[in-house]
Amino acid sequence: MLVVGLGAVGPAVPSPANAALEVTKVDKGSFEPVPGKPVFVLVMGQDARPGDTQSRGDALHVIGINPAAGKATILNIPRDSWINIPGRGVDKVNAAYYYGGPLLEAKTISALVGIDISMVLSTGFQGLSDMVDELGGVNVDVPIPMNDPLSGAIFPAGTVRMDGGAALAFARNRHLTGNDFTRTQDQGILILAGLSKLRDSAPNPVNTLKWMAVLARHTRLDGVGLGDLYRLGRLALSIDPANVRNVTMPGTTGSAANQSVVFVGAGAPALFADFRDDAILQRS
Repeated sequence: MLVVGLGAVGPAVPSPANAALEVTKVDKGSFEPVPGKPVFVLVMGQDARPGDTQSRGDALHVIGINPAAGKATILNIPRDSWINIPGRGVDKVNAAYYYGGPLLEAKTISALVGIDISMVLSTGFQGLSDMVDELGGVNVDVPIPMNDPLSGAIFPAGTVRMDGGAALAFARNRHLTGNDFTRTQDQGILILAGLSKLRDSAPNPVNTLKWMAVLARHTRLDGVGLGDLYRLGRLALSIDPANVRNVTMPGTTGSAANQSVVFVGAGAPALFADFRDDAILQRS
């Protein structure tokens, strides 16, 4: 195992205005998983830089959880997917956040996949780095050697322990075969690494409460009660990462409106149907 840039974990606690994570409830009811039904949550990374007042949904991942089966699927949506945004017309999927924040992003992806998204968890570059650092780093399964000085992603293949800066570099590297398709798949790998870190401490109630406190301390809530946040955390911790599939929407690259885009692939409708049925993919 290689250890990359893992330093001391600082005690700094962001104010609500600087929260590393924003959790937005899409519907108005209490978040309470219904027996026999899957739960769908959108995890999103924003692309705002310091001083930006608006941003786009730069990393888009729908997590479908089947509580009864103890299984889940991460469905990765390429950020340049050329689809309809309700009320705005056809555009890149990541523009939905720019036009209408997390609610419009959730509405757009819900319409694309045919699911009801319960909550949106969104963060930015610094927020991701800060959360990974407070967790004490994560062990990431790097699928291939990376050597991208632009993002800072310089890693061998295999298990690499990353601090926040290294994790951010891994998530942003797109100079790979497959470009953004590969990058969004790698972001799913990073989500699994975070879940594994949290899950490792789940048998210890003290550590479980500790990670819940970390989450709450770094979170700004929009329409979400503390009970909702607790139930979401417990639901996530109930899933073994070994039972989570990480898949990316099929697509083809092309151009539209004088920009590079991703067109939804021919295999996507069948994948979406399989996903929305029970959040467990039967197809390979």
